Amino acid sequence: MTVPTGRRERKKAATRQKIADAALRLFLEHGYDAVGIRDVAAEADVAVTTLFSHFASKEALVFEQDQDFELRLARAVTDRGPDEPLVPALRREVLALVRHCTADGAAPVRRLVDGTPALREYEESMRLRHAESLATVIAADPGLAQSTTACRTIARFAIDAYSLAREAPDPEAALDEIFRMVEAAWEVTHPARHP
Repeated sequence: MTVPTGRRERKKAATRQKIADAALRLFLEHGYDAVGIRDVAAEADVAVTTLFSHFASKEALVFEQDQDFELRLARAVTDRGPDEPLVPALRREVLALVRHCTADGAAPVRRLVDGTPALREYEESMRLRHAESLATVIAADPGLAQSTTACRTIARFAIDAYSLAREAPDPEAALDEIFRMVEAAWEVTHPARHP
């Protein structure tokens, strides 16, 4: 998660994390559907209005790093070096996200998401939003001038690579395979940037 700089921002971030931690603990102990927003607020020792000032929905509590992930994907495009190609920059960031989501301790959360229809649906809408956001950032880069369709396709491939690799027995090998295909697709639409 991005480290906030000011005292107020640090306090807000700490409250947000406290709420997310309380929610996840309750969801894992009792099941997602058995826990209400009031239960989470009480566990985190905050008002329900405070909870909703940090999280727009109950589902968002499980995906508390959603905005950070979206920002990191955008920065993979905007913060890459002047001569760094797009696809390797995206692969590096997607690999970091996969490692985060396959790290020790992530399995119970994955099982929670996989076993809860509302969370699976939320995750799918989140992935689509991330892909659209990433496509917008790619399209805005003057060095990557492409059609909207090409930008959306590459962004969708990158987001889908994350999902596919995360579920593979060897996530890094899966990413290598996927990004070879992504690179080939990008080369077809963007040959001038890659001699």
